[in-house]
Amino acid sequence: MKRVTMQQIADHLGVSKFVVSKALSGKGGVNEHTKSRVIQAASQLGYFAQKNAYIKNNEGEPNVVTTSGKQSVIVLMPNIRFQTKDSLYWGKIMEGISRELEQKGLGMVIVTESRVDSFVHVLNPSGIFGMIGVGQIDSELLLETHRLGIPMVLVDHEDDLIPTDTVFVNNTDAIARLCNHLIGLGHTRLQFVGDVRFSRSFQDRWIGFRKALEQNGLEALKPIDPMVTLDGVDSGEFAGEFEKWLAKMKEKGQLPTALVCANDSIAFGVMSTLQKHGIRVPEDISVTGFDNIDAADRSQPALTTVHVPKEAMGERSVKKLLERIQHPELTVEKILVSADIVYRDSTSGPRKQ
Repeated sequence: MKRVTMQQIADHLGVSKFVVSKALSGKGGVNEHTKSRVIQAASQLGYFAQKNAYIKNNEGEPNVVTTSGKQSVIVLMPNIRFQTKDSLYWGKIMEGISRELEQKGLGMVIVTESRVDSFVHVLNPSGIFGMIGVGQIDSELLLETHRLGIPMVLVDHEDDLIPTDTVFVNNTDAIARLCNHLIGLGHTRLQFVGDVRFSRSFQDRWIGFRKALEQNGLEALKPIDPMVTLDGVDSGEFAGEFEKWLAKMKEKGQLPTALVCANDSIAFGVMSTLQKHGIRVPEDISVTGFDNIDAADRSQPALTTVHVPKEAMGERSVKKLLERIQHPELTVEKILVSADIVYRDSTSGPRKQ
């Protein structure tokens, strides 16, 4: 199969090769509409599915950057409020990455820059061993890394445009098991609380929720809409929106008996709002979370949730990156790490009417 070239993309769109090159490199000089057309056409023609040759030295081995005598891996984690290296969720993943790199005798360079033009200064192919991306990352940053042929692994994120190894917790199966537990307690009016547009993990958790409802014959329950979509889940500003929804459902007498929240942070906000309105957890409504962050067992009541093995995900991403560097011809993998349910006080059987 012949390689797809930039000239072929240019001919397909009726633009110059220079425009295509600018759009795919993430550099300026191309408007957003044109850039979007180029990226879409490149994806359709199979440009991103091609294996780029890794940059190698004269001995045929990948070049590396040296820090304090150690070979180093770039860990890309854009510096935004809900995703920092010190956060309760992402910090644990970073600990796993750091520990595994140290065991392998490798160093780590954390990059929190989210702008392509600034990030490019770090992307010197002759000085990079590989890259691990943690959490949500813009396509432009990943495209630039892929264009340069830098081996990378993404943790808790994937991009349809870029074929690369990924590491996720098994979101779908874990939340389906959590819902089956609630249904086993006698709940039939379950509500998912989150925003599937927020991340791939939220989308997979929603799929697992629907899977459990369908398997138990509850998918057609009315008048409950099975999902409460909340904006502002990244900033914690969803509470007002949830409060409006709650007041409306309470007035109609259509409250669910269990709220399945897309993560622990949402669950904390939900429980606070319920208690503010005199609704007891779990006596009136059971609440569950996902992630098992440190505060989950200290909340009032303690939160039933899914324990995500965050350190293990970080460790696995390092192992996969090293395998990818050693064997670039291997098929791209999506690795799913199993998760366990942690049963606490925020759930019980539904209140008898």
